[in-house]
Amino acid sequence: MRRIIFIGPPGAGKGTQAARIRDRYGIPWISTGDMLREAIAAQTPTGEKARTCVEAGDLVPDDVVVSLVMERLTRPDCADGFLLDGFPRTVAQAEALDTASGNGPIDSVILLEVPSETLFERLAGRARDEGRADDTETTIRNRLLVYEKETAPVVDYYRKKRGLVVTVDGVGAVDEVTARLQAVLD
Repeated sequence: MRRIIFIGPPGAGKGTQAARIRDRYGIPWISTGDMLREAIAAQTPTGEKARTCVEAGDLVPDDVVVSLVMERLTRPDCADGFLLDGFPRTVAQAEALDTASGNGPIDSVILLEVPSETLFERLAGRARDEGRADDTETTIRNRLLVYEKETAPVVDYYRKKRGLVVTVDGVGAVDEVTARLQAVLD
């Protein structure tokens, strides 16, 4: 059983690497970013709540995200583990996960570390290549600031409270980063 969290700033490669880890270990990859984008595109009530925040580069309120993730973790495919990407993004979300997760405690928190200038280049490239509306220059800068303010403390939460954080260098070819992650997980 593997219950893994990928954490790191926007553009660190969490989604790219999560897809590879999902395939290797056969556990569901739960991306809150994907879940929120789907809710926004479908114009669900949750999507409408999230739209304004996402377009500004702000975090979606904890109650909305926690509700989405907790519902997802109750599905049968998560019984033997899961990989969370983009959750938790605040200490309140981490506490909610620790309290409510019926799947057991988190086994690993992997911090993908990438320098700020590399993050900005990656996000700007993704905006060009994928046409991501949530990756404008202003939004990118705000998302990086929000990460430092809101999400970086989650790393400290798991490091101090649970001793679970392993830092992995997220710079280099995709295969190189994958090899580093597999070395940690194996």
